[in-house]
Amino acid sequence: MKTALITGASSGIGRDIARELSRRGWRLLLVARRRDRLEELSKELHTPCRVYVCDISREENCHWLYEHTKEQDVSFLVNAAGFGLFGNFVDTDLNREMEMIDVNIKAVHILTKLFLQDFVKKDAGCILNVASSAGFMAGPLLSTYYATKNYVVRLSEAISEELRSMGSAVTISCLCPGPVDTEFNQTAGVAGFSVKALASEKVARLAVRQALAGKLLIIPGAAVRLGAVFSRFVPEKPLLRIVHGIQKGKAE
Repeated sequence: MKTALITGASSGIGRDIARELSRRGWRLLLVARRRDRLEELSKELHTPCRVYVCDISREENCHWLYEHTKEQDVSFLVNAAGFGLFGNFVDTDLNREMEMIDVNIKAVHILTKLFLQDFVKKDAGCILNVASSAGFMAGPLLSTYYATKNYVVRLSEAISEELRSMGSAVTISCLCPGPVDTEFNQTAGVAGFSVKALASEKVARLAVRQALAGKLLIIPGAAVRLGAVFSRFVPEKPLLRIVHGIQKGKAE
């Protein structure tokens, strides 16, 4: 039985990826801060799983997690933990932003590095980094969040090319959805999305299927894919105004 490790497994896309992998017969290592939610999820799954209560915003905890799971023969790493923070950059809380950078960037970087080294040695394994369509542009009013997702997208792309050039069978994928029906709004302090959100379950199914097939960029929804292409051809300043208007609408 293959084993997957999933951060951010207590809610949203991470939780639904866990459900999808369990349906596919995977053994799961579930990671998040909320023990009650992890244990509740583990009881509903039909494959063996272990719960790791771990705050990966702390660098030492990322290393602790790796040391306590590296002998579990993990072959699929899912970095799904992350959150956003809404508001003008001049007003948002610095400590909360530093925590966001720690979760959205540092934890992803550390866990990707440590498990990738093992995967490359075995010449087998798959990594799925959960980013966002925000990773393709700048995001006024969600500036730090957008910047963190840009990091995840570009890091994943670069690693993918390195793996290809060395002839490795290991793959890395980056999930870049638009609005998804999760707890993101509540955590970020946003009233609501300005466009209809996708169901988290559907996004998770697509992500698992395409990641296991080795697809690099996974962008659910035709409208979001078109938007990603559109953003490449719009001059930067007009694009910033468009995105700012969209984000402002979330507050209203």
